[in-house]
Amino acid sequence: MEFEGRKRVIIENVRPQIDCGRFPVKRVIGEKVVVQADVFTDGHDDVIPVLLQRKASEKVWLEIPMKTLGNDRWEGNFTVREIGIYYYTVEGWVDHFTTWKKELKKKYDAGQEISMDILTGVVYIQKSSALATKDDSKKLHVFANTLKTEKNTAGALSLAFNEELASLMKTWPDKSLSTLYEKELGVVVDREKALFSAWYELFPRSCNSEQERGGTLKDCESLIPEIANMGFNILYLPPIHPIGITNRKGKNNSPVSQKGEPGSPWAIGSHEGGHTSIHPSLGTEKDFQALIERAREYNIDIALDLAFQCSPDHPYIKKHRNWFKIRPDGSIQHAENPPKKYEDIVPFNFETENWKGLWHELKNVVFCWIERGVRIFRVDNPHTKPFAFWEWLIGETQKIYPEVIFLSEAFTRPKVMYRLAKIGFTQSYTYFTWRNTKRELTQYVTELTQEELKEYFRPNFWPNTPDILPEQLQYGRRPAFIIRFILASTLSSNYGIYGPAFELCVSEAVTGKEEYFNSEKYEIKQWNLNMPGNLKDLITRINRIRIENAALQDTGNIRFYEVDNEHLLFYGKTTEDLSNIILVVVNLDPHHAQSGWVNVPIKILGIDANQSYMVHDLLSDEKYVWQGKKNYVELQPDATPAHIFRIRKRLRKETDFDYYM
Repeated sequence: MEFEGRKRVIIENVRPQIDCGRFPVKRVIGEKVVVQADVFTDGHDDVIPVLLQRKASEKVWLEIPMKTLGNDRWEGNFTVREIGIYYYTVEGWVDHFTTWKKELKKKYDAGQEISMDILTGVVYIQKSSALATKDDSKKLHVFANTLKTEKNTAGALSLAFNEELASLMKTWPDKSLSTLYEKELGVVVDREKALFSAWYELFPRSCNSEQERGGTLKDCESLIPEIANMGFNILYLPPIHPIGITNRKGKNNSPVSQKGEPGSPWAIGSHEGGHTSIHPSLGTEKDFQALIERAREYNIDIALDLAFQCSPDHPYIKKHRNWFKIRPDGSIQHAENPPKKYEDIVPFNFETENWKGLWHELKNVVFCWIERGVRIFRVDNPHTKPFAFWEWLIGETQKIYPEVIFLSEAFTRPKVMYRLAKIGFTQSYTYFTWRNTKRELTQYVTELTQEELKEYFRPNFWPNTPDILPEQLQYGRRPAFIIRFILASTLSSNYGIYGPAFELCVSEAVTGKEEYFNSEKYEIKQWNLNMPGNLKDLITRINRIRIENAALQDTGNIRFYEVDNEHLLFYGKTTEDLSNIILVVVNLDPHHAQSGWVNVPIKILGIDANQSYMVHDLLSDEKYVWQGKKNYVELQPDATPAHIFRIRKRLRKETDFDYYM
């Protein structure tokens, strides 16, 4: 390693930085990147650190001043304005001019001779003059000459501390011996839906209420206005491709299907086509384009399931047999997760010698749907494919289509889930589905939002999926569905539900399992969307609350607060400027009323202890006047098991306080 021995500034402990800079952090348009670093030098000289940032397409760095946090820790920030890749790093140099002024003042105050020290300052000014523009150079030259010829010591000192001189020296510093941090760190900037989204999953083949036929893409299109009215901005469709016949699963995952049973959409491929084809019973490419366009009218993205696996009847089986595992008897290995068997599904063999051909074909699948208008993919079981493949595929995709969002459906070991997020997945499924108690929820959400994870892992909370009907929804009745929905939609800025099963509170499960009885995965449903007791109105109201309150459009801003009942969860979200303050209290017990005293963090929220403030329940539209930290709540699960409060601080005049109006 070659040293430049005159460079004295040290830069270390730069944050955020994921795995020593191996992976980028994530932001969406309009978000800040807050960067901290330790910057110092030997001795007592002052240092000037700056944050440098640029877009990947730019060559020139934009320089941003950093402020001191004490103990040689510095902080700066920049706001990302465009989708794509940004880079940032830190530069620092010894501030000889400021150090000179500081020491000059000390010597003068001590009554020491400073004439020679003044000439040292002249040299610093002359160096900056040589770096400046013509006009500024003239000004600095005048300052240098005046300082050099000034006979009065007090006058020279006053000139040394001239504000215009300080500004010019700050503008034109001598950085010839500056230290540049050895790494350029990356930021992936996504569009807003990467951070704030509400997903609605449905099977197009069940979109029709008539028993004579299954649903189609046209039927799905007709539901767009209602889905938009409920407040969802992403409509996610399970695979819409042809389904295999061989080993087709029957009702309730039976290994033998009966005549007319449709099979699982995840068993992709038949003589009718593969991953780039649409199941003929669902419609045509023209119908799919009409669905995409109709959704766009309502600001809804169509998200497509990306399931890289095949049925035994997929065209790939004959054309590219070497892409699959061949067993000793010559047959192709079907998918397994012992003791579970998926005889209707054949996984790709990513260790095939022709792995490059496989990779490029799967890339072609993604690009095919992008060219048809898809910009969001929910990726099925990404943890069962190589990390290197996903990093390459997502990178190749976002080079051309940086607006594409990938949701990782990986319910697996934490380190695997986190690695998938690091290598490029925009959002990730989580363990929220199984976190029910106050302690579980507090610890898990804190883990996701308060540590390094928040820089790259965007959680997406799902209370149910076609594969998962959690025990609490099986036994908690309608209140459990309300509780889980409120938690999912307010704890996380990204959430999703599998409907219409969720809003209809479908709770019948396979005995002893967290699986739907008569699962829609294996049969076509005719849903009565207006069934009594449905949650459509509640879902609509909560999604509207999310849209109208910026504090709920982020996940990393959540904080948990004290309440003296283990069955009550109390948390809040605020905007950075405290212009929007949301506090949420949820009764986690779907069977019994629960009450307690919440401890409102009035100091953090900028509310005086003697000041009244309005608490507006956005769910019930009721308004209360509270004062101080301790306040009483009582929640009935069969009525409203939660409060979503918006806090409005008291203004100077009573007439300005809207609950007096």
